[in-house]
Amino acid sequence: MTSGARTTERRLLILGGVSLAATLVLLVATEAFGFTPQDASQPEYRAMPVIGSRVAMWVVAQLHLMFAAFVLAVPMFALIIEIIGYVTKDKRYDDLAYEFTKLLSVSFSFTATLGALLTFMLIVLYPRLAGYMVKIFSWTFFPYVLLFFLEAIFLYSYYYGWGKFSPKVHIALGVGLNIVGTAIMFIADAWLTFMNTPNGISETGELVSMWDAVNNFIWMPINVHRIIANVAFGGSVAAAYGAYKFLGAKNDRERAHYDWMGYIGNFIAISALLPLPFAGYWLGKEIYAYSQSLGITLMGGTFSWLFIIQAVLIGNLFLAANYYLWVSMERIEGAERYRKFIKYLLASIAVCFLVWATPHSLVASVEESRAMGGSHHPVLGVLGVMSAKNTAVNILILTTYISFLLYRRGNKEATVSWARTGNIIQFSIFAAVIIFVVFLGVYGYFVEARVRIGLSVPQVLSVLFAMIAVTIIDIFLFKNAKIRGEIRWGDMPARAQYALFFIAITFAWTMGLMGYVRAGMRQHWHVYGVMADTSPDAFTPTLGFASNVISITVLIFFTFIAFVFWLAGLSGKKTVSETVEEAP
Repeated sequence: MTSGARTTERRLLILGGVSLAATLVLLVATEAFGFTPQDASQPEYRAMPVIGSRVAMWVVAQLHLMFAAFVLAVPMFALIIEIIGYVTKDKRYDDLAYEFTKLLSVSFSFTATLGALLTFMLIVLYPRLAGYMVKIFSWTFFPYVLLFFLEAIFLYSYYYGWGKFSPKVHIALGVGLNIVGTAIMFIADAWLTFMNTPNGISETGELVSMWDAVNNFIWMPINVHRIIANVAFGGSVAAAYGAYKFLGAKNDRERAHYDWMGYIGNFIAISALLPLPFAGYWLGKEIYAYSQSLGITLMGGTFSWLFIIQAVLIGNLFLAANYYLWVSMERIEGAERYRKFIKYLLASIAVCFLVWATPHSLVASVEESRAMGGSHHPVLGVLGVMSAKNTAVNILILTTYISFLLYRRGNKEATVSWARTGNIIQFSIFAAVIIFVVFLGVYGYFVEARVRIGLSVPQVLSVLFAMIAVTIIDIFLFKNAKIRGEIRWGDMPARAQYALFFIAITFAWTMGLMGYVRAGMRQHWHVYGVMADTSPDAFTPTLGFASNVISITVLIFFTFIAFVFWLAGLSGKKTVSETVEEAP
């Protein structure tokens, strides 16, 4: 390591320590000086000049969540990659895991600093809300701070101990880092979800059970949803880093390495994206279980059009992910035999995308509504209901999985005696599941809403069954397969790297949008049904205003991420391994 790299690493360590100290001071200040709702000597709100209190909190909270998602996700797949390298004795995986971990040092500092700023702003701008949350969750702050310091110890030991500890000790540090990081997220999610679905309190808002307040209706669904979403988001940002380094590579060896890094990051992101809608279904179900009015506000009322934007964004994610895979097949010798199927996959994605993004009710003038015979279009309205959308997203997931399957088979030829039978079984599974999913989607139009909502469960389970069953068959089918050609890592056009940038930005935009929906569905409540929002900002902003705030937040985040990429390049441990010669 050069002296410049050592200096950069020392500065990052100092920055992280300062950020942690600031976070601890603010958390202690919250406990010591937090105002209770009964403290009449303190104002309920304070105004932030120029941009307003709500927008300021909105932007800082979203930036903190984005960096936290990245910091929690990267250790997960870095550890998995390191374990693969340890088991296979392949040094490339160890190098790749270290490359991912390099992004954590300064990102952790950003996360801690933004968390401290968020806490400070909550105390200053919303003292009554801060006091009430302290009153409910005060005993969770101490383990939270302790876990935060443990995370710092594990993170810096894991990062700076690379190559200095034995592999088993280093992997144990990675396991500890992931356990502590997940525990921190679980505690923070309890505060967040309590505001939407408060539990464990009396009718007057007094604490009755700390555990019930933590284990509210959507606490566990949010935990699961965030773990999956964090991995998808972290993978997309790591893939964008690989694309950034690929475009600036100075030789074929570097291009090969960062092409591989971008592929691994994207593979992780899309693998997590596939089950993410299922976790979203569970979250939505629990919101409806807690309060039907809250669920109707979320899906069928004020925020329904935001879900159309979400559908467009996620549709773009699937389209870009498939496009990247199709372009990637060009570097695989032997994959040309599968290119004829791309047009059919593209047609399936396009149709599902259009159905998923079709609104149930249209924004129309009086004359247009009269011409349609109501607010629902006679044809498009049929495609705008959940039966059609659930069917479309499940077919979209299966289509993307098939693209991965074709990519995986690109340069392989099955040599087992039952190869033809195995392909027939896999095709039959796909056909049966697609027919079953479409049947349930059509059947949903002829049953009442309560039954229709329940049909999404067998649709989801059938798709999961198809992916798991086909994967297991494929593993045995291509065991000891004949290799038809090499994967020419680095032989990728620049447009494929721009697709990785597009995926990362779209992930961030989607996270910002859904963060707004989650908080906004409370409408004029700080804590739903318990503490009303009586500030001047107690109104639902327009869709255009919300989109502008989210877009600015995403722009700020990627400005910070660009800085992280730059610093990661300065603090490199070593040059790219010369062992990158063939596909992993």
